[in-house]
Amino acid sequence: MYNENAKNRTIRYMKGSRDKLTINLPKGKKDEYKEYAQSKGMSLTELIMSLIETDMKNSTTEQE
Repeated sequence: MYNENAKNRTIRYMKGSRDKLTINLPKGKKDEYKEYAQSKGMSLTELIMSLIETDMKNSTTEQE
């Protein structure tokens, strides 16, 4: 059961192990982006992280 204690544990975990990033999107695009991510079997956060990681790997490969 999810109760106040579980909520507090989740908050402590997130503060201790995650960084938070806020982005501003064009009005109306958030739902479009979320639907696209879901079509790929990912959350929007997972898709953004995946795209950045892929770009970083490609950028490193191109520099060598």
